[in-house]
This record gives sequence, C-alpha cells and structure tokens, in this order.
Amino acid sequence: MVAVVLSIQTSPDVVATDLTMKARSLLFVPGDRPERMEKALNSGADAIILDMEDAVAAANKVYARRAIADFLAHDIARPVDMIVRINPLDTNDCVKDIEIIRNDRVAAIMLPKSEGAASVVALLQMLQASMMVLPIAAETPSSLFSLGSYVDVSRYLVGITWGAEDLATAIGAASSRAGDGRFLSPLETARNLTLFAARAADTAAIETVYAKVRDLDGLSAAALRAAAEGFSGMMAIHPSQVSAINSAFSPTEAQIAEAREIVALFNDRPKSGVIMRNGRMLDSPHLIHARAVIARAEWIDRRMTVST
Repeated sequence: MVAVVLSIQTSPDVVATDLTMKARSLLFVPGDRPERMEKALNSGADAIILDMEDAVAAANKVYARRAIADFLAHDIARPVDMIVRINPLDTNDCVKDIEIIRNDRVAAIMLPKSEGAASVVALLQMLQASMMVLPIAAETPSSLFSLGSYVDVSRYLVGITWGAEDLATAIGAASSRAGDGRFLSPLETARNLTLFAARAADTAAIETVYAKVRDLDGLSAAALRAAAEGFSGMMAIHPSQVSAINSAFSPTEAQIAEAREIVALFNDRPKSGVIMRNGRMLDSPHLIHARAVIARAEWIDRRMTVST
C-alpha cells in the first residue's frame, strides 16, 4: 500500500469526467503543431491529447507550451475533452509544463514514465490542485513492478495506459511487435498487466498506439482484439486512425440487442440469480457485462448528439 498524503485540499469526490472514462479514441496532437489542434476537434476522436513530450523536439518545447496555452485559452465550445501530456516528473521541462495546465479546460494530465501511485501523488503535490491523471504506467522496466499500487490513487485516475515503443527500447528489443502484428512476449506481459492494473483500480484500460499509420487493416485488427480483451479505448497518432478505433470499441447492433435481451430476462426473474438463454446458463457476470454494453451504447448516442 502507498500512503496517499497530499499537502493540498483534495476532495474525496474527485471523479473523472463522463467522457474520459468512456473514451474510445484518444488522439495525440503535437504541441508544436497548433494548426492541427483545431482540425483534431473535428476528427471524431472522443478525447485529444495535446503532447509536450515525445512528439516535440527539445528545441520546440517552449513554443509547444505557448501554443497549447493559447489553444486552451480560446473560449470555444469543444465537444471533446482536452488531455495534456507533460514531460516526465524528473525533468526540468515538467515543472515548466505544469505552469500552463492550471486550467479548468484541461480534463486530465497524461503522465509519462509513471512509476505507480507514488508518481501520481508527486504530480498532484507539484500541481497543488486536484486534477485527474492518465498515467502511462508501463513504459519502463521498473514501472511494471508498481502497477498494483494504482489502486491507492484510483479516485484521481481517468484511466491507465502503457507505452509499447518506449518499453521495447528500454529492454533492448528489436521491435515491439512480431511480423504478424502481435506484441512480442515481454511486451504482451506488460500489456496484460496494464489491463489488470486498470481494472483493479476500477478505471479505464487504454490500449497503446498502433505505429503503422497507413496499415488501417492492422490497426482495426489490433483495436478489435483490445476491445474483446477488456480495453476501454485506444490511443491514435493520426486522425485517419480514429474511425477504425471508434468502430472497434462501439457495440454492434447485435451486441446491443443481445444485452437488452439478457437484462430483460433477468428483470423478468428478479429473484433468480441464474437464467437460461438459448440453452446457455447466464449469471451475475453476464448481467454486469450486458448492462455495460447498454451503458456504452447510450453514451455513444449522447456523444454523437453533442458532436452534431
């Protein structure tokens, strides 16, 4: 257990916004490319990550901060949540980044190279404010050993994700994926542990990026697999990836119909913990899953209404 002792006034009721908890697609936008920020608003992404870390060269960090600050300062209606990825906690750039994100228009801070709950607490202490955090929780070898600690700071999390490319480099792997597109064994381990850590902390599990921008078939396969295995959404590095990701993480009409039928069957038998459907026995976990499918479908409908 990590003792969460903050020197700031924090509320026990701090919660993630409805959008970031259910976001299917989270689109990265380099902080030094302000012309792409406005375009990203119309990309169909559920959330936008304004990046001040890996996508920005050291020489452009100052400009990126200024561009992001200017973009956030514009009083315009935004149908998507703004997330800002800062630089790692142990860098001078991190301190400078934080100065521009004390802003109620920022839904969350993406924290790279996070090393468990201790990193989240350190960030909140630097901020001197209660803000939501999206840690990149499996990006270094040592970070894997602190994944279980995110349970202690779950009320500050909008989700947990991981970084395949950074982790592959850190362990000396030649690549993150095999020729068939699947992650190499060490990376697969990190991915699975990230999923378990997120679910243990009762927060969203966000799949890492698919680096081959033009390979939309490969992206679709990766996103569908992630959705089937329990991830809530996936990060994108190009607007062209958003549609495939949204599709993969949206329930199909058949899945919604099945879910509604399951809920109706349980409602018809309120005193029974088990029902039969098409010769198959269903119990509480199936009901929970069915309700989650319906809730996501309803959220997507509301999201589409807001966007239009």
